[in-house]
Amino acid sequence: MKIFSLFLILIFFNISSNAEVFPIPDDNEVSFDVLRKNKIIGNLTIKFINDEENLILHSILDIEVKVLFIPAYKFFQETKETWQNGNFISIDGFTDFEDDREYKIDGKDENGVFMATGMDGLLELDENIVPLNYWNKQMLKEKEVFDTQKGIVREISVQKLKEEKIKINNSKIEAEKIIFNASKNPKDKGPFPEYTLWYQGDELLKMEFKNPKDKKTITIIRSDWE
Repeated sequence: MKIFSLFLILIFFNISSNAEVFPIPDDNEVSFDVLRKNKIIGNLTIKFINDEENLILHSILDIEVKVLFIPAYKFFQETKETWQNGNFISIDGFTDFEDDREYKIDGKDENGVFMATGMDGLLELDENIVPLNYWNKQMLKEKEVFDTQKGIVREISVQKLKEEKIKINNSKIEAEKIIFNASKNPKDKGPFPEYTLWYQGDELLKMEFKNPKDKKTITIIRSDWE
């Protein structure tokens, strides 16, 4: 059962250090549940680690779908991203899809450029490139971003909608609503799905998209929200 393979970019969030551009939880950790048909199929945990002048973001996404108690789909991604003084300077990541695709993602600022490797091989990118992540709300202002799931560049477009109330646990929260789209790479196995994002201030609360294959809605929502 091949689902979600192109659609989990959502998840790997990046946080700035000294510049305080991004919200950092008091306990230096945030967690989300991943739901399909109102059932939890996985989780995302993100830890924020201060290392002298750097901030290391260690993220793990682990998803498993079962049919009649038999595993039908698995997806795993782990990344360590480093930020320094508000700048994204390096990444070390690994993505394991449900099929035979595996990608080792490396990237680092070197001599005024960001050198990266992934699905398209070695890339020489602008040193100011930022990762495609939704925790970093400032990313939505960019025209191009670095997809840390596959190690490629995508063009993005953003549309702001009216605020609306969403429910998390037992709380109803007034949230800013945003529609997000990104360009397709020739090596993608399907279209990049349209995401709906909900924020309170700069803090991400919830994301949703429809799987183009089965049209089921996938929801990623804060599990640690109080």
